[in-house]
Amino acid sequence: GRRPSRGDGDGWQRRLPRDRWVGQKGTLLSAATAPALAPTPRPAPSPCASHPVPGPAPRDPRPAIRASRSSPSAHPGRPQPHPAPRTRAPGGASWARLPARPPARPRREPSPEEAEEERPPRPAPRSRPEDARRGRSLRSRPWPSSRVSLAARPPPPPPAPGPRSRALAVLPADRAPAAPAAPAADQGSWCLCQLNGAADLEVSEADIISTVEFNHTGELLATGDKGGRVVIFQREPESKNAPHSQGEYDVYSTFQSHEPEFDYLKSLEIEEKINKIKWLPQQNAAHSLLSTNDKTIKLWKITERDKRPEGYNLKDEEGKLKDLSTVTSLQVPVLKPMDLMVEVSPRRIFANGHTYHINSISVNSDCETYMSADDLRINLWHLAITDRSFNIVDIKPANMEDLTEVITASEFHPHHCNLFVYSSSKGSLRLCDMRAAALCDKHSKLFEEPEDPSNRSFFSEIISSVSDVKFSHSGRYMLTRDYLTVKVWDLNMEARPIETYQVHDYLRSKLCSLYENDCIFDKFECAWNGSDSVIMTGAYNNFFRMFDRNTKRDVTLEASRESSKPRAVLKPRRVCVGGKRRRDDISVDSLDFTKKILHTAWHPAENIIAIAATNNLYIFQDKVNSDMH
Repeated sequence: GRRPSRGDGDGWQRRLPRDRWVGQKGTLLSAATAPALAPTPRPAPSPCASHPVPGPAPRDPRPAIRASRSSPSAHPGRPQPHPAPRTRAPGGASWARLPARPPARPRREPSPEEAEEERPPRPAPRSRPEDARRGRSLRSRPWPSSRVSLAARPPPPPPAPGPRSRALAVLPADRAPAAPAAPAADQGSWCLCQLNGAADLEVSEADIISTVEFNHTGELLATGDKGGRVVIFQREPESKNAPHSQGEYDVYSTFQSHEPEFDYLKSLEIEEKINKIKWLPQQNAAHSLLSTNDKTIKLWKITERDKRPEGYNLKDEEGKLKDLSTVTSLQVPVLKPMDLMVEVSPRRIFANGHTYHINSISVNSDCETYMSADDLRINLWHLAITDRSFNIVDIKPANMEDLTEVITASEFHPHHCNLFVYSSSKGSLRLCDMRAAALCDKHSKLFEEPEDPSNRSFFSEIISSVSDVKFSHSGRYMLTRDYLTVKVWDLNMEARPIETYQVHDYLRSKLCSLYENDCIFDKFECAWNGSDSVIMTGAYNNFFRMFDRNTKRDVTLEASRESSKPRAVLKPRRVCVGGKRRRDDISVDSLDFTKKILHTAWHPAENIIAIAATNNLYIFQDKVNSDMH
C-alpha cells in the first residue's frame, strides 16, 4: 500500500490514508489500537528549541509519559538541591528573595555540670585512608574461589542526566514497578540441573538451536532450531513446591513450525530456520506463541485435553454415522477421563509482510498488536488480521547505493504501548513514540556513544553493530550487546551508556582472523535477571558471562558435558592472554570458535537460566538461592 506522506499537512488524514487501518468494508482494526494512531494536536513550542518535545495525545487511553527537563517531580527518586527561599513580589508578577535573617543572639555558656550532662557519646573511630584504598583495590581483583554474591539485587540509583539529555520518554519512578529485592546469589552456587540434546560428534545443521524463550511465568520454555521445529518444555509440578527446587523441565510438546520454501519470483530459497519465538500473555487455559523464519510469522495455540466425549446417539466410537434404523433410544453424551494430550494448532499465518529477512519480533503490552522488523523496515501487526500490516519505520533510501546502516533488532516498551526502540548496525539506538507521528522515521531519542578516534580501525563499524536490545523489566533501562561489550543505557541519558562491560576484550587483537572465518559477524544475545541487577550474555568456547551491576563483579562459566556434572557446582573459568597462567586457566589461542553460546534466557522470577550450545540445551540453577523475590 501507499505510505503516509511525510509532510505536515492540514490533518491526520493526509499523513495516514484511511485504508491503512480500516478494512475494505470500513471496519476498524481494533478499538484499543486505533487511538494509538489518532490525530495528535501540535504541542506548544518547547522551551528548548533545539530539542522539541512532542506532547501526548489528548484522547489516548494508554498511559502518557510526561516530558520534563528540570522539574523535581520528573525524577522523584533522585535527590534535589535545596533552592534558596523565595517569596512573591508585590503585584505577583515576579519572584524576589527573602531578606537576610537577623544575627542570632549570643548563647549563654553552660556551666561545667551542665556541659557534662549534655555531652554526646564519643563517635566511633573513622576508617583510615589505607582502609579506603584497600577497599577500592578489591574491585579490580579477580573473583576469589570462595562464594561471591551474584544474585539479583536492586539496581543502583540512576546517575543524573548529562547536558545533552532530553526527557521525552522518561518513565517516572512512581509509575515504574520497583525492582524487587533479592537474596544474594553465589558465584560458586550455579549447578547444572539438566541437559537436553544428543552427544553426537557430528551435529546435524537442522538440530542446532536458534532461539530460546521463557514464557511470562517461567513454567514453559520454548526452543526453536534450524530445522523449523519448536520444542516446548514444561516445569515439573513437584519442583515448584519442593524446598530445594532444581527446576526440572520435561518435554511438553514438539511440532514443526516452518517448512523450507522457494520464492519463484525472486528465485530465492527460504530457510525453515526459526529466528525468534515470543510468548503471548496467557488469557485463558491455553497458551499462545509467535514463531518466525525469514519471511513468515505464525501464531500457535497450545491446549490440553484430558477428557473425551462418549455416548453419541448418531455416531459410533470411531466417529462414523450410525444407521438411523439401529437407533432405538436416546442417551446423554458424557465426558470420560483420558490420558493427557497436548494439541498445537496454527491460528494465524502472517505472510508477505517483509521483503528482507525478519530479524526480530516483539509483542506489545496492549496484548493486541506486535511488530516485526527486517533489515530496512518495521511493520505493526494486529493479532487478529493477517492480510495487512502498517509500516511504522522505513529506512530504505531511494538509491540503495546510499544505504549506510540496517536495522538489527527492535523491541516494545514493557509498560507503554506507544514506545519502541530499534538498533542499527552503526551501534545506535532510536527510541520512537507512535503518538508523535504515524510514521516513525524520525526518532524521538537517539542513543549513541561517540567513538574514540584513537581506537578507529577497519573493524570499528563491524564490532559496534548492535546484535540485541532488551528493555529492563522496570522499563527504565535498555541492555544492548555488540561484538565485544554489553552496555546498559538509561532512558534519561542519550549521550553515553551508564555501564559498559567487556565480554571478551582479549579478542581485540584477533579481529583479523575472526574476520577471515566470519566469526566477527556472530550475533550474541543478552538477558536480564528478574530484578534487573544481573545481566548475562554468551561468548566463545561455550563460555557465558554474568555481570553484577551492584558489585561490578563478573564471572565466566562454561556449559559443556565434560566440565558440567549434574548437581555439581560450576567452577569459574578464566582466559589468559599471555605470561604465567594458573592450572585451570585457558589460553586465548586455545579457544574453540566453533563452540559459541549465542542464545540465552533467564527465568523471569527465579535464578534459573537456559543456555543453548549448538544442539544442546543446558539449564542451570542457583543451588543456594533459587528464588529471586
